[in-house]
Amino acid sequence: MSGMYDLHTHTILSDGEMLPIELVRRMAVIGYTTVAITDHVDLSNAEPVLTTLALLRESAGLYGVRLLCGVEITHVPPSQIASLAKTAKSAGADIVIVHGETPVEPVAEGTNHAACTCRQVNVLAHPGVISLKDAQAAAKNGIALEITSRGGHNRTNGHVARVAREAGCQLVVDSDAHAPHDILDERAKFIVAKGAGLTEAECKQVLSLNIDQFLEL
Repeated sequence: MSGMYDLHTHTILSDGEMLPIELVRRMAVIGYTTVAITDHVDLSNAEPVLTTLALLRESAGLYGVRLLCGVEITHVPPSQIASLAKTAKSAGADIVIVHGETPVEPVAEGTNHAACTCRQVNVLAHPGVISLKDAQAAAKNGIALEITSRGGHNRTNGHVARVAREAGCQLVVDSDAHAPHDILDERAKFIVAKGAGLTEAECKQVLSLNIDQFLEL
């Protein structure tokens, strides 16, 4: 499925400001067809979050949005990331993202590597100054690296784009939305991609990514 997508958003199920259906409605109005809700999880709440999100699939569909029920594995010790990713997929997650080694939070060293070497992970969010070796592992395992509009996290977008290009790794552009003002319209998404240093052709490829094919749904 192609069309406007966002694979990284948050609701009141973690630290977001919106009910899940409010987020979906706001995104539907500006043209999104695929929205992943990926609230922060650790070992204590991954399964309840996914069970709750699944209740919204029909409601989202009535607004013309295919809801992807997901999680963002956040501040989990690197050695536990693979196990939690597998648990999330077994619990029905359509998408698993990992909170990468952003320069503005104390994410444990080794988180990027643990995510990039786990086939149950789909996206490494705001991966900071990711190494070429880890990006190459992500490419091998079909894991996308994220270009983000989120303040602070976006400081390394240019580096992420360059390393992904060298490694042959898929990129995605996400909002990491927590509040209504974080949601990106089509023009804003393009500016985020272009501002990261992507060419016109790369912007077009990334922003029109076939999500079904990427996630093997």
